[in-house]
Amino acid sequence: MLFYSAVALVVLILLVIKTFVIVPQQHAYVKERLGNFSKVLDPGFHFLIPIVDRVAYRHILKEQTIDVPPQVCITKDNVQVEVDGILYLKVLDPVKASYGISDYRFASIQLAQTNMRSEMGKIDLDRTFMEREKINEDIIQAVDMASDPWGVKVIRYEIKNIMPPRSVLATMEKQMTAERDKRAEIFHSEGERSATINRSEGDRQEAINMSEGEKQRRINVAEGEARRIELISEATANSIQLVAGAIQKPGGNEAVRLRIAEEFIKRFGQVVEKSKTQVVPLGPATIQSTFEGLKGLMSGLESPRGPMGGRQG
Repeated sequence: MLFYSAVALVVLILLVIKTFVIVPQQHAYVKERLGNFSKVLDPGFHFLIPIVDRVAYRHILKEQTIDVPPQVCITKDNVQVEVDGILYLKVLDPVKASYGISDYRFASIQLAQTNMRSEMGKIDLDRTFMEREKINEDIIQAVDMASDPWGVKVIRYEIKNIMPPRSVLATMEKQMTAERDKRAEIFHSEGERSATINRSEGDRQEAINMSEGEKQRRINVAEGEARRIELISEATANSIQLVAGAIQKPGGNEAVRLRIAEEFIKRFGQVVEKSKTQVVPLGPATIQSTFEGLKGLMSGLESPRGPMGGRQG
């Protein structure tokens, strides 16, 4: 009796579990009645008729991430590369996702791999690294169009890795090294060119500044020399005027003669001192004649001149 009671309790618990269903948020359950589609159970509490009703499919309405396994693709230039990716999709119609295809996840992966091989075969290896965005967009468009009858929306596809063979990687590394060396040489030559231009500009500006300075120096020297000559001329003119005024005064002639005699003796002594051959006047008469000649010269200077340049009697 106890055994039958335990069996009845277990059956009752199973009936309760099968009768009451709680659907979580962002989920959708597909209910079948006697093997046929009945309705979609939205989030909340639902009652099922035991044995008659059952939950046939359970779908997640949130965005799902599916890893696309790596596969070998052949590029346009006949290079084998291994490519994998990530597929993002979302179930929009639980009924189509249940009855439109047996496994929409597996079908989406296969469709993404097929389109990946097709897109990689259209471009060269070098362009595959530069045109990832275009490849992703083409795959999304193709997979989304094909998955529309499944009630699934493909949101985006991203390529994770593009792995060429080791031999191609070694060649690409050498090419990149050569490109870096080339850019370094270009930068170095550009730097030397800029430095040479800067040095030449500096030398040119230095030469200009030096020439300007030399020009200004010569101008200053010339102006100073002109001013010096002007001052000497003015001083000479003033001294001549003073001497002429002094001669007109009483005793001026005698002072001039005495000054001339002193200067003559001084200059004569300098000549005798520096010259190897000494010239001495023959006698006092010669010296006297010399002073008389100077006296006549002074007398001629003292005689006033007429308005026409002739002497007045």
